[in-house]
Amino acid sequence: MPPLLVIDGDNFAHRAYHALPKTIRRADGGGAGAIVGFANFLLRFYQDARPRAVLVGWDTLTAPTYRQTLYPAYQGGREFADDLVEQLAVLPTFIAACGFVNAKAAGYEADDFLAAAVAAEEARGGGVLVASGDRDAFQLASDKTTILHPLKAGELARIGPAEVRARYGVEPRQVPDFIALRGDPADRLPGARGVGAKGAAALLRKYPTLEAALAAGQLAAQAEELRLYRRIATMDRAAPVPPLPDQAPSWDRAARLARDWRLTRLADRLAELSSAGGLSGSVAGVSGIAADSRRSI
Repeated sequence: MPPLLVIDGDNFAHRAYHALPKTIRRADGGGAGAIVGFANFLLRFYQDARPRAVLVGWDTLTAPTYRQTLYPAYQGGREFADDLVEQLAVLPTFIAACGFVNAKAAGYEADDFLAAAVAAEEARGGGVLVASGDRDAFQLASDKTTILHPLKAGELARIGPAEVRARYGVEPRQVPDFIALRGDPADRLPGARGVGAKGAAALLRKYPTLEAALAAGQLAAQAEELRLYRRIATMDRAAPVPPLPDQAPSWDRAARLARDWRLTRLADRLAELSSAGGLSGSVAGVSGIAADSRRSI
């Protein structure tokens, strides 16, 4: 059975925005670099995976997440250019025009929708490809789910449980515990005092979970802080996601939208795909759209 493809929309939109010229504009003068770059990513993922369906998860920038409510310092200090924010608001329209599904709701992050979609697809016996540049997503790796993690020069690493163990010395299910102990500077999580990556991995080799380590008397003075960090680092598999039946791409509709925006090269490529009844040949413009993500563990 073809896999479900789920994509961290904000992550790849940010990458595209910082990789492509800001001079790329739509007919109304609005920015288009993030849109074109994201489209290139999307077409590449689709070409490689030929998935049964696609879901793109999005952050909601206009409302705090439950993580920010629990810990106001979470992701503090981040500022996004108005041009990027406007394109983030427009991109779901393009995804829908392609015949794919968006997931976005106040209080949740894109990560949560990815996790919920993975949980639902694995429960029905399906496989999943998760496209995300955020290493938090490594907690989703399993025998049914592979993470597509962008590297430099347009390369993608395929991350499964063995790769998580090799990189961090922990199991995928332990990644939230690892983040809580080691910390995550990008998200403003300080971690346990005096415990780095090696110390966190060593502790989780001795104890299967952060809770087990705390029950054994480890880091008792920081117990409540660490429980909070772990909750923040854990993707919410109960986030609301729409139904995901099999999909047929509507490249013709996406081409018309791109032409309305006067994104001629993108429109021509989508029209060609529609005429061919699928994807053929190479997808231009993907290499090099791998600007470093702001988020990492």
